[in-house]
Amino acid sequence: MNITSFMNLMVILVPFLLITAVFSRLAIMELNLPTSDSPALDEKPPELSLEIIVRRDVISVADRNAGLLTRLPTVDGDYDYDGLTEYLKRVKSRFPQKLDAALLLESDVSYDVLVQVMDAVRVYEAEVDGDMVRAELFPEIAIGDAPRRARGG
Repeated sequence: MNITSFMNLMVILVPFLLITAVFSRLAIMELNLPTSDSPALDEKPPELSLEIIVRRDVISVADRNAGLLTRLPTVDGDYDYDGLTEYLKRVKSRFPQKLDAALLLESDVSYDVLVQVMDAVRVYEAEVDGDMVRAELFPEIAIGDAPRRARGG
């Protein structure tokens, strides 16, 4: 079996692929998925279980145990990321040890909106001694599907 022509092809192809390959650096963010653990009856009452629900026309902040906390409707088709950050700063001041939040999205929400909401939920910029620093809000984000709206809502 004569493989000379195949070897000639490989001698040309391999260096060509190595030279033209794009070496990119990937940044991977670890996401924590929600668990299905059920709390025992003798435990303390449930604490804050923060959910940020992103729909086509509104961002809702809710506590899974207590219900809706606030709604931030879109203005001229733009989401209120600054308003979301400001509200989450107030929540963080009441629950300083809380680190996790669930981000629930409708299926037609764009990837750009997802990234901007994640940025608004994770950190905010604050001024400390005249310098701008990034302060932590809820860095441990779990992502899921938004619940369906009730009829008429």
